[in-house]
Amino acid sequence: MKDSRNSAVDRRSVIKAGGAGALAMTVGSVVPPVAHADEALAATPLRFNRDGTFKIVQFNDTQDDHRIDRRTIELMNHVLDDERPDLVVLVGDNITGGPKTELEARQALNNVIQPMEQRGIPWAATFGNHDEDSTGSTGFDEADMLRFFRTYPNNLNTAGPKDVTGTGNMNLLINGSHGGKPVFNVWLLDSGRYAPKQIAGQDFAGYPTWDWLRADQIRWYLETSEKLERRSGAPIPSLMFLHICLWEHRFMWFASVDSRTDGDHARAVEKHSIVGERNEDECPGPFNSGMFSAIQHRGDVRGVFCGHDHVNTYMGNYYGVLLGYGPGTGFGAYGLGGEENHRLRGARVFTLDESVDGVLAETHNVFAKDYGIDMSNTDQSMDPLPLPRRRSSARSASE
Repeated sequence: MKDSRNSAVDRRSVIKAGGAGALAMTVGSVVPPVAHADEALAATPLRFNRDGTFKIVQFNDTQDDHRIDRRTIELMNHVLDDERPDLVVLVGDNITGGPKTELEARQALNNVIQPMEQRGIPWAATFGNHDEDSTGSTGFDEADMLRFFRTYPNNLNTAGPKDVTGTGNMNLLINGSHGGKPVFNVWLLDSGRYAPKQIAGQDFAGYPTWDWLRADQIRWYLETSEKLERRSGAPIPSLMFLHICLWEHRFMWFASVDSRTDGDHARAVEKHSIVGERNEDECPGPFNSGMFSAIQHRGDVRGVFCGHDHVNTYMGNYYGVLLGYGPGTGFGAYGLGGEENHRLRGARVFTLDESVDGVLAETHNVFAKDYGIDMSNTDQSMDPLPLPRRRSSARSASE
C-alpha cells in the first residue's frame, strides 16, 4: 500500500507527528479468502440469494470514541435486524479523535464492528478524514486499522493494491445465484483526509481543504474494471463507495457549476430526479479528481455513494450514474442542531436483483426516528463493547 497524497508532503508522517432481501446467513458463515496476488480477481464468498436478490447496508460517520453513544449501536442493531443485509459497508469516519491510547482506538472500532460480527454478516470498511484524528496520540494509523479489521472472521477487507495512494482500496465481487460467475461488484476507495498545507508553494486559502482521489487510484479502478470485463466477457455492474463526495455531487443539486438559486434546484430536481435532503454545502476536495469522467468512460458503475456531509441524504441520477449520500449514523457526531439534531441519523439500503437491468433495483434511507430510538440531545455514552479474543490471521500474515 502506498500513501502519496502529495510528493512534497508525507500525509502519514505529518499525522503521526501532530497529533426485502433474504437471510444474511446465506453468506455470513464463510471465512474470507486468503490475500491473493491479484485480489481484485480473487474468489469471493459473496453470492446472490436463491431468489436472485442481494442486499447491502451502508453505515457512515459512526464517528465516536471508545465510549460510543449507545444509540449508534442501537440504530445499527435495528437496521441489521430489520433489513437483514447480505453485506455491510462502513463508509469512513468510523471513529473520531477521542481515543488516547491504541487500546481505546481498537475499542472504538470494535464498537461499530460488533453489530455485524454478532450476526455473522459479512462487512468491509473504507476510511474517512477523521479516522486518523487520534493517531498522534495512539500511534494507531489506518494501516493498523486495516490489519485490525482483517482479524475479524466476517471481515472482507483486502490488503489493497500496492503502490496506489490510500489504504485498502478494494473491490468485492458478488457471484450469481446459480453459478460462480460474478454479476455485481462493489468498490471501496480511500478518499483521504485533508489537503496538504501547500502545493508548489501555494496554500489552499479560499478552497475546500478536504482530500481527493488521486490519479493512480483512478488508474487502478480503470485497469481493474477492464480486467474484470475481459474475464467475464462484459462490464460488471457495480456500486462505488467513498467517504468524501465528488465535485459532481455538488454540481447535481443545482444542475449548474456556478449558479445556485432555488430555480436552478427546481430544474435539477426534474432533470436529475433528485430525492432527499440537502442541509449543508457539499465538501469535496479542492481539485476535481476526474473519477466521474473515468466512470462515464467505463460504464460499469451504477452509483457513487458517500458520507462526510452528515445531514445530506439526497440522491439523483447524474447523466446515468446515481450520486448520493448515506445519512450520518453516529449520534456522537454533528447533526442538524437544535431539537431536530438527530432527525437524520440513519443508514442507506441497496437492493440488488439479478433480473433487473443493471442489477441495482432500488436504494432508500432508513432513519433512527422510525425505530423509536430516543432522539433527545443528551449524552448517552456507554462503556466499550468487549474486544474479541485475539487470534492469528492467515490474511494478516500473508501481507
